Amino acid sequence: MKKLKIGLLPLYVKLYDDYWPEIRERVDAFYRTIVGAFENRGLEVVGTPICAVKPEFEAAVQAFEREDTDAIVTLHLAYSPSLESADALAATGLPLIVLDTTPTYDFGTAQHPDEIMYNHGIHGVQDMCNLLIRNGKRFQIEVGHWAESDVLDRVVDGVKAARLAERLRGARVGAIGRPFPGMGDFQVPADELRSSIGIETVAWDLLDTDPSEDDPIPDEWIEREIAEDAQRFDANMVDRDTLRQSIRTDLTVRRWIKRNGLSAFTVNFLDVGRGTGLSGMPFLEASKAMACGVGYAGEGDVLTAALTGALLSVYPDSSFSEMFCPDWKHNRIFLSHMGEMNVRVAAGRPVLKEKEFPFADADTPVAAYGRFRAGEAVYVNLAPGRHGTYTFILAPIEMCEPDGEDRMTDAIRGWFRPPVPIERFLADYSRLGGTHHGVIVYGDAMNVLERFGEVMGWRTVVIGQLNYVKDAGNGGAI
Repeated sequence: MKKLKIGLLPLYVKLYDDYWPEIRERVDAFYRTIVGAFENRGLEVVGTPICAVKPEFEAAVQAFEREDTDAIVTLHLAYSPSLESADALAATGLPLIVLDTTPTYDFGTAQHPDEIMYNHGIHGVQDMCNLLIRNGKRFQIEVGHWAESDVLDRVVDGVKAARLAERLRGARVGAIGRPFPGMGDFQVPADELRSSIGIETVAWDLLDTDPSEDDPIPDEWIEREIAEDAQRFDANMVDRDTLRQSIRTDLTVRRWIKRNGLSAFTVNFLDVGRGTGLSGMPFLEASKAMACGVGYAGEGDVLTAALTGALLSVYPDSSFSEMFCPDWKHNRIFLSHMGEMNVRVAAGRPVLKEKEFPFADADTPVAAYGRFRAGEAVYVNLAPGRHGTYTFILAPIEMCEPDGEDRMTDAIRGWFRPPVPIERFLADYSRLGGTHHGVIVYGDAMNVLERFGEVMGWRTVVIGQLNYVKDAGNGGAI
């Protein structure tokens, strides 16, 4: 994951420099303290001289834009008149997080009056936020004492949510083939994806000439990939010539992704085959791509592919998957797909195997079969609704260890336990319109994902925190 980067904007007032320049030493020191605190939390901080007048704010914002920061975080070091900063902040496309904090924790009756000069930035926050709202600039705000609360951690979560939103809004998704015929839940027209979220769809017309004919993949690339696969996977059960041909297909897709600057891709396996622009199904490349931060979803699902790519930018241990079968007896749900999973999240070393492919006249593909490792995770789904709306469905889940012999070694597989009995879980999920494609996000990600949904303006629902009433019309999710 690329390191999170913020521009930390210090706000001040020129009046104090004119009349009490001596207080700047301590003010500057507090700014450096906050810089260090964010760096200790793993952020890269782009600093700037303290800003008090409009040209200084404009220069700082421009610097943050040049540095391609994930967000601007504001820090009021004193009252700062909003008209000095509001235009620059409202005009920037960068996400904005307001950090409302002060140096001193205890401001009771025994506090020395001199401390007022160093701790009154909150009304500057109020002035600025009013102007931001009036100028149509959305922002997040986090409030608390910098050392005696979790406010800085909450800001970091906000930066993660901002990156997720920006990656999704800027997604470029390659679509190989048509969406799977008749599979309607995830299908959203390309122009609607662009207008409602910002996702760009880049189609590969498989009726075009095979690119390998005019621009073949060099043999040395293939041999290097085979050597690397021997280290990453158990490749003892796959024929070398079959692997070589499969990798040629994989590298053709990888080169197309790079040349088109794609953040994700999706393939309809029914459309690949000899005589098209792709002679085989790139199962292995889908699994490797996710491990390298490129999103994926099956069957022409541009929406979930874009979502997977965005999630990987912050949570590299994420993977496209599907709920396949209910395990009623053990209150678990079985996950699988034809041959794609992020190999980073596999338990142990995935095994390369040839996969039967009766769906088309195509080269035999190779897939990396593995089991999703045990651990805390979130099941994530973005469900299209009416009139360009979306419901962002989240469920805290426990990925489980197998409790006996694993007889499914020739499949992508995993089991999870939902936060409520699976009968209620599955009912809640479908009442909310959840599609049959989803993303597994490992780790403690729920807070950031909820904020991501809020930043995007979606209806965001956590399963396990729902109440329902019966409704004769549509299930009545409340």
